[in-house]
Amino acid sequence: MYAVIETGGKQYKVAKGDSVYVEKLDAEAGKEVNFENVILVSEDGKVKIGTPYVDGAKVVAKVDKQGKEKKVVTFKYKPKKHSHTKYGHRQPYTKVTIESIEA
Repeated sequence: MYAVIETGGKQYKVAKGDSVYVEKLDAEAGKEVNFENVILVSEDGKVKIGTPYVDGAKVVAKVDKQGKEKKVVTFKYKPKKHSHTKYGHRQPYTKVTIESIEA
């Protein structure tokens, strides 16, 4: 059994027991999170596709940790103008483990 959920403007294919890194959620480590935006659910070869979401379906997950990804460095440079700028960015994320899929 698997499902496709939408969170943070992205779609993720998940199954029970999977660990997924999603965009930062407002939840502490150890808490449960419900994903109501379920696009597709597949169970025993039967597929339910939502328009846009499957009615009554939800995915329950447990928050493992909050964190930040590795730093991405952006460097802007203009030749012969003595102009350069260096930026750094660390995207926050939430690691969740899927506990159940309810169709």
